[in-house]
Amino acid sequence: MSEFKKNPAAVLREAKQRPVTVLSHNKAAFYMVKPELYEATMEELADRELMQKVRSRLADKSRAVEVNFDEL
Repeated sequence: MSEFKKNPAAVLREAKQRPVTVLSHNKAAFYMVKPELYEATMEELADRELMQKVRSRLADKSRAVEVNFDEL
């Protein structure tokens, strides 16, 4: 944390676009990642949540509705 506070830009430069963990008392205080990586991570988490919902609904056959694709 001390190094980061002194010169955050130097820490970012040294990381060369890779994620950085900033420690406080030898424990992760926060992580710095490129915006693109953060957005991709958030999208992946949303996709996983949606997939869980899909699997749950597929397992509940009592609510299933038969559909004819030609009528859609």
